[in-house]
Amino acid sequence: MTSGGTGRRSLTTLPKAHLHLHFTGSMRHATLLELAARDGIVLPDALVGEWPPQLSAADEKGWFRFQRLYDVARSVLRTEDDVRRLVREAAEDDVADGGRWLELQVDPSGFAARFGGITAFTDLVLDAVRDASRATGLGMAVVIAANRTRHPLDARALARLAAQYAGRGVVGFGLSNDERRGSTADFARAFAIAERAGLLLAPHGGELLGPESVGVCLDQLGAHRLGHGVRVAEDPRMLERVVERGVALEVCPVSNVALGVYSDLTSVPLPQLLEAGATVALGADDPLLFGSRLAAQYATMRAAHELSDAQLAELARMSVRASQAPAEVAARLVGEIDAWLADCSP
Repeated sequence: MTSGGTGRRSLTTLPKAHLHLHFTGSMRHATLLELAARDGIVLPDALVGEWPPQLSAADEKGWFRFQRLYDVARSVLRTEDDVRRLVREAAEDDVADGGRWLELQVDPSGFAARFGGITAFTDLVLDAVRDASRATGLGMAVVIAANRTRHPLDARALARLAAQYAGRGVVGFGLSNDERRGSTADFARAFAIAERAGLLLAPHGGELLGPESVGVCLDQLGAHRLGHGVRVAEDPRMLERVVERGVALEVCPVSNVALGVYSDLTSVPLPQLLEAGATVALGADDPLLFGSRLAAQYATMRAAHELSDAQLAELARMSVRASQAPAEVAARLVGEIDAWLADCSP
């Protein structure tokens, strides 16, 4: 991959779309500490003095530790105002990083008991999204995601919920958590429900498992986008399928390294993906646990692979094209990206 020279324009002013950000994981670390102190919740050292935590998902024990920290963080969200604050701050942080469109991924089942059920919680999140969008100017939408460690019937219930809100703030349906657990194909009926409602299908795959998991997401779930998908680079034929089908990859470099998928940022195969013609949208995944937000994903890839400003601008354009932003919004954002690149005085 020829870089064409290293870039120098500010990456926080590069307009971009953010397609891979989890609800709880978007929380500010300072907010986590404040809410925990308010309610007397004792946080593990990994979320306090040792933050960001040292993580690994190389084995079941490592993923369990990661998930435990995630569950602890979720537990501090106790009131409607907490939820509204999280969404507003996530929007503010994306705007500060050059974000112009955000698709926030939410699993309502994790909050149902505390907030009156999955429908009531979804209503709350969507109202918070509307308020945050008005306050910050950030275009926002929601992807409802099922948890693959729960029963596929739960996923069907969430798919029906997502279908009810299609066109009313919910734009997609996903599948998250440890892809090594259970059978991805068992969730096909849930994805069929979402597809009939016209929703984007965006399961996680090709991160903790290799290219074969990408094939299952394509063939069994009908994926339009892949959460992560980065390990498809290990199989040229599977990568060719992804490119031919126009399936975008939501690549999250910092979390890939933090979880041990790759040893370092230079090993993240972004150049191979781009050379093959793949559509890549960089995402932050869970900033609360990885300590890195949207602009940092671009900065780390710029440094690790000596990307030029032209290449970074194209990554931003791909993020917009892979999004569910309305056509007029997407066209405006691409124009803003072109203007960023045309600026001769970075």
